[in-house]
Amino acid sequence: MLRLNKVHHIAIICSDYEKSKVFYTEILGMTIIQEIYRKERQSYKLDLALNGFYTIELFSFPNPPQRLSRPEATGLRHLAFEVDSLEQTIQFLSSKNISFESIRIDEITNKKFTFITDPDHSPIEFYEK
Repeated sequence: MLRLNKVHHIAIICSDYEKSKVFYTEILGMTIIQEIYRKERQSYKLDLALNGFYTIELFSFPNPPQRLSRPEATGLRHLAFEVDSLEQTIQFLSSKNISFESIRIDEITNKKFTFITDPDHSPIEFYEK
């Protein structure tokens, strides 16, 4: 049987590197582990940590194609983060002029959640602990 230890990282390709870098670091609060410019690929690779754990690789590439549809395109559906308080999360997002969907209740767990989008319109979920 295959034994997986943990999710190592999630790779995200963005269309506007600087805008996405600000979003993931200043809005979502991730910390930069390492930033590399790969000249041969005209591409940045930004390694980001969440609470000290390597979580996201943010890539830039020249002219990446758009996501086909949201959210039911083949591939990654959304990225979800657990939060202690959805209300506090929404207050913070509002203070940064970030739109969010109406709060929903998970019909199985009865937990509250909502969605926003990153600068490339990829869905991000906040799920209350």
